[in-house]
Amino acid sequence: MVTVSLTGTSRQDAATVFGVLRTAFPTDPPFEDVPQEPPGGRAPVWTAEIAPADDRIPTGPAPLAGPVSATLQGGCLAVDLLRAALNGAFAVQERGTATGDREKEVDLRLGAKR
Repeated sequence: MVTVSLTGTSRQDAATVFGVLRTAFPTDPPFEDVPQEPPGGRAPVWTAEIAPADDRIPTGPAPLAGPVSATLQGGCLAVDLLRAALNGAFAVQERGTATGDREKEVDLRLGAKR
C-alpha cells in the first residue's frame, strides 16, 4: 500500500494524476478519481492510498496544466511500482528520498511530458 499526497496543484490536475494511477492499478471497488475541495478555503492536499500490482497496465502521456508536487510513501517495491507508472505518463523529477528498513518516501515533481 502506498499513500500518495499531491500538493500545489488544481483539483483537475490531481484528478489527472489519480486517474493515471487508477488506470495503471485498477482496484475493486475503484477509488474516487475526482478529489473533493477541502472546506474553509485552505490549500488542498489531495491524498489516496493505492495498492500497486506487479502487472500494471501501461499508461501514456497525460496532460497537466502545471507542475504537481507528489509524495509517495509506503513499501519500497510498491513505491517503485507507482513511480514507474507515473514515469509513463508524466515528466518526473525526484526532489528527495528517505528510506527506512521496509519503507520509502519519495518526493517528486510531476510535469507534462514534452
